[in-house]
Amino acid sequence: MKDMTAGNPFRLILLFALPMMAGNLFQQLYTVVDTMIVGQGVGVGALASLGAADWLVWLYYGLAMGLTQGFSILYSQEFGAGDYAGLRRTVGNSVLLTALIAVSFELIGQATVLPVLKLLDTPAEILPGAELYLRVILAGLPVSLFYNLTSSLLRALGNSRVPLYAMVTATLLNIGLDLLFVLVFRWGIGGAAAATILAQAAAGTICFLVVRKIELLKLTKEDLRFEKTRAGKLIRIGIPLSLQNSIIALGGMVLQRVINGFGVVFVAGFVATNKMYGLLETAAISYGYAVTTYVAQNFGAGKTERIRKGMVSAFFMAVLTSLAVSSLMLLFGREVLKLFIEKDATDYDAVLGIAWQYLRIMAYCLSTLYILYVFRSGLQGLGDTLMPMVSGIVEFLMRSGAALVLPRFMGEQGIYYAEILAWSGAAVFLTAAYFLRVCSMKRKGRL
Repeated sequence: MKDMTAGNPFRLILLFALPMMAGNLFQQLYTVVDTMIVGQGVGVGALASLGAADWLVWLYYGLAMGLTQGFSILYSQEFGAGDYAGLRRTVGNSVLLTALIAVSFELIGQATVLPVLKLLDTPAEILPGAELYLRVILAGLPVSLFYNLTSSLLRALGNSRVPLYAMVTATLLNIGLDLLFVLVFRWGIGGAAAATILAQAAAGTICFLVVRKIELLKLTKEDLRFEKTRAGKLIRIGIPLSLQNSIIALGGMVLQRVINGFGVVFVAGFVATNKMYGLLETAAISYGYAVTTYVAQNFGAGKTERIRKGMVSAFFMAVLTSLAVSSLMLLFGREVLKLFIEKDATDYDAVLGIAWQYLRIMAYCLSTLYILYVFRSGLQGLGDTLMPMVSGIVEFLMRSGAALVLPRFMGEQGIYYAEILAWSGAAVFLTAAYFLRVCSMKRKGRL
């Protein structure tokens, strides 16, 4: 556990973020390896199938995990305030709610997979692969929620090292299972999805075993009793995050529908870069978790000046890191993209050209994404999940608007800018919302 209410803010945030950065890097690594093995071992059509499924995975998982992500904000605030009895009851109620969420979203997801894929005009030649991948991934939703619940609880208490160890283990296991299921057993993209689920189960188990040993988290039957007021507070915090993820995903689905219209080759090139996108935002996600935990703990402890210092530190860390990541992508990104595409494929050069052009544009604008994460996470740490949800609407409007309008004037080139405009609109909104929120709370004496 790590108390972030005392000590140098810059050092605390950086040291908390670094293990998560490594953990997220490993998490993205096994996603990237999935795609590489599928692209090289199964072909361009399978790579396109993964791309057609991407935003739907984000929709289903984002809805469910947004709720559990919101729970961790209350964990941090109660831990920072020293309310350990309340923390145990909150954890108990979050376990009950997570179980309910897992069952509900599993049923809904499996029932809607095929209709939604058809609604998105998924090309017929990649529809069966996309459906298979989604059904297997959705079967593992409870497993992912289990990992998300246990790892977010550890992070909320300032422990970012165990989630790192868990993710390293999961990555190595996933790579081994990918090679076995896809290249040896020839299970195709269904095998890649199964490998991911088993890896996440291993990561969740590691985090759970550590949580069990934390004395202040020893739950009793009383802690596992459903409390309407406490559960309602958890849901009120979680629902805006869930809706934020779903709104972003809907914008992505509009984008995907337009992309599908440009054919399998364009879809394959786009998905190659989208898998790299996970590497681009790895550090941003880590800073986001660190900022949320830092701000929430200090807000719970009533240490307002430390919040300001922490946000300034996080801003400069994020911008400098984004510049470093952009430089690496511009130097080595094209060579990495080649690993996703089967060299003997007829459309190899076309797929690579699409992927590289999209990656360069994202690399040039990456600082905007990192700034977005800092201010969104700062708001969440203050207990405000409504404005981040509204920022999801801004992203939806910018992303879907760009996807529908720009290709009319720029052809397929216009698609490359949809993501950038979504980042920009949300970043401007969240920056303004954060400072307005701080001013409002100061006037009311709450900060």
